[in-house]
Amino acid sequence: MGAWTRCAYIDPGYWDGHESLHSWWTALASAKSPPTGTARAPTPGPISSPASRKKGAREARDPMAAPEGQWVLMATGRSPTNIAVIKYWGKRDEALILPVNDSISVTLDPDHLSATTTVAVSPSFPSDRMWLNGKEISLSGGRFQSCLREIRKRACEFEDEKKGIKIKKEDWEKLHVHIASYNNFPTAAGLASSAAGFACLVFTLGKLMNVKEDYGELSSIARQGSGSACRSLYGGFVKWCMGKKDDGSDSFAVQLADETHWNDLVIIIAVVSSKQKETSSTSGMRDTVETSPLLQYRAQTVVPSRVLKMEEAIKNQDFESFAKVTCADSNQFHAVCLDTSPPIFYMNDTSHRIISLVEKWNHSEGTPQVAYTFDAGPNAVLIARNRKTAALLLQKLMYYFPPQDKDLSSYLVGDKSILGDAGLHSIEDVDALPAPPEMKVPDQKFKGDVSYFICSRLGAGPKVVADENQALIDSVTGLPKGV
Repeated sequence: MGAWTRCAYIDPGYWDGHESLHSWWTALASAKSPPTGTARAPTPGPISSPASRKKGAREARDPMAAPEGQWVLMATGRSPTNIAVIKYWGKRDEALILPVNDSISVTLDPDHLSATTTVAVSPSFPSDRMWLNGKEISLSGGRFQSCLREIRKRACEFEDEKKGIKIKKEDWEKLHVHIASYNNFPTAAGLASSAAGFACLVFTLGKLMNVKEDYGELSSIARQGSGSACRSLYGGFVKWCMGKKDDGSDSFAVQLADETHWNDLVIIIAVVSSKQKETSSTSGMRDTVETSPLLQYRAQTVVPSRVLKMEEAIKNQDFESFAKVTCADSNQFHAVCLDTSPPIFYMNDTSHRIISLVEKWNHSEGTPQVAYTFDAGPNAVLIARNRKTAALLLQKLMYYFPPQDKDLSSYLVGDKSILGDAGLHSIEDVDALPAPPEMKVPDQKFKGDVSYFICSRLGAGPKVVADENQALIDSVTGLPKGV
């Protein structure tokens, strides 16, 4: 049994009564934050110089590469994404990204869904630079600057005697960073890629700059990049406490239970679309706050009781309660989107068919077997109570949404062993599947409506990637590998 921790909320009486790496960097580049009023100090000379390195082959092609003899200090991290079972939708403060209600999420296994980020620093870098999947993008956005500024404030002295590098606390403000990021799942389609991206950025910057964190501090910084990112700083089940203070100092994430607490759960994601959504989460939330009367009722009346029910369900591993609250909150989130003017449509017909499949199966069994939840996109996140149930779920999904070609292995990614548990070793096994008995129109099939499936489980929080071969930046040039 894993550890269980209840949120130590600021109010003593509280417990009596909680977008793609492309999309998140697009949001980052366009988002605004209050100016700091602090000018960047000029780039320093070498703080400490080790023995000269061999000149990298790419240096001649890019004048921004670290010159021969200059050190490059790097850190690489990998962070998971998370899926909210009590949804965050709506901000009470746009600049600080403070939510109108608490939210609770499950962290997914980073082996299956994650962002990887390498951050490098060198006295030779004249400016902050960022590469996404090998392409350089702008870092002028306020959200990036907020995260970097807050990490630099907390940076501590660093020394590597072997490499001859010593950085004083005050020198971090003078050093520029190079950042390279990559994620391994669809962007901007409602799979919380912004959460993984900003969580990884803040975590890795913190490791590079030797930040000594007070509990929840990094999650509060990640929140200023992307709200959901604060929940990706922990594994298992995580709660984002909305907080009450105007400065946001009490709005941070806490771990309710780690990933070992309820490890029977299996998560299958139906990737209905990997295309960028028409309405971003940022603009959608803003419109909802301004126009939806249902949102205020949800935040003030519905969510607080659901948070308490969800916490008890997680603590007691009560799947029936967990599933009922998860499905109800997903449905209300999308009802709020429809209550927005103009209405926001994140789900599509395939999303609705998957909901119908799960609801009819749960009803036929007399108790929930699977919970469904949809973030701001059409992709279905299905949480099965155990592995046997997940195998049955996969059979039903494969029956109604068979692959377009005969390559079954690429139609399900992540934990591929679930295919064997479901008895699906070839496309012939899929073709031979019987119709689910609970469906009234069993002969209907929707080949091509699902791009592919992902099988995952609960996972841990961010980790340092120590193997330099997995770093995204060259340790000699300070530039992305392959550039």
